[in-house]
Amino acid sequence: MAGKFAKTLGWAGFVIGCALMKTILQQSRYWDLHEKVVLITGGSRGLGLVLAREFAAHGARVAICAHDEEDLGRMRDEFAARRDHFFCAQCDVSDRAQVRSLLASVENALGAVDVLVNNAGTILVGPLEHMTVGDFEEVMSVNFWGAVHATLGVLPHLLPYTASKFALVGFSEGLRTELAKDGIWVTTVVPNLIRTGSPRNADFKGAHEKEYAWFTITDSLPGASVRAEHASRQIIRACQNGDSEVTLGLPAKLAVIANGVAPGLISDLLAAGNEWLLPRVTGSETTRRKGYESKNQLTKRGLTSLTRAAECANNEV
Repeated sequence: MAGKFAKTLGWAGFVIGCALMKTILQQSRYWDLHEKVVLITGGSRGLGLVLAREFAAHGARVAICAHDEEDLGRMRDEFAARRDHFFCAQCDVSDRAQVRSLLASVENALGAVDVLVNNAGTILVGPLEHMTVGDFEEVMSVNFWGAVHATLGVLPHLLPYTASKFALVGFSEGLRTELAKDGIWVTTVVPNLIRTGSPRNADFKGAHEKEYAWFTITDSLPGASVRAEHASRQIIRACQNGDSEVTLGLPAKLAVIANGVAPGLISDLLAAGNEWLLPRVTGSETTRRKGYESKNQLTKRGLTSLTRAAECANNEV
């Protein structure tokens, strides 16, 4: 009995020691964001917009880029009072030359980039049977290569092997390991659904209305998704503390735990959900429709009220 008690105390001491070490490391890496230059790709709406507001509230100099000039015009109006503490420009992050030009403009306007937020992304929803190779290439060009172009423009380092294995998550985790010696801390954000209002501007293939319905209804469910403001505060806190990773939303956290305890369980559950809950493949048509083109009476009602409110708040309309 005494040996078991001593072993328990030993484990408790180990856990407390690890927690204490983490706290000490966080305090030693803590960043005051005041006057720091923050570049947010895809920063004109959704989570990017909410992050821009939060970083600005911390006193940072905020630069954003986006693909749509009309969205940028609304951003200029919202941040007009910040004058020389705000910069925005049109940029297609999948184009390396445009990213280089953007970075030069940001440095000229605000100074060298201290914090890079690779937020730009495109959403395409639909069954695999309706996807083409071009769809994969397009999404990768923005969601992965866009982040690589921006990161390479800010840093002189790259870790291609890990990136090729784990794409953007592996890229971020590899960069953290390699850049820690330079005092650069890379935080990987692993989100569940974030309620930014983005389904409206996502692309849908297959049974457009049904695909949009399950996506936007899930996006509106409390617990299944998190508020963009809540997510952005967690992201910025992790950035300030130099955390290696932040997982957003209870479903994502539970999935991480379940995958560690029972590898393969989440894949099996998702496979079952795909078979029993998601829309069936219909025909062979590969055309896309935006979320706002795929609404029906169900998705215009109360079930999607939280997402529709987020659309208005985060420049998605």
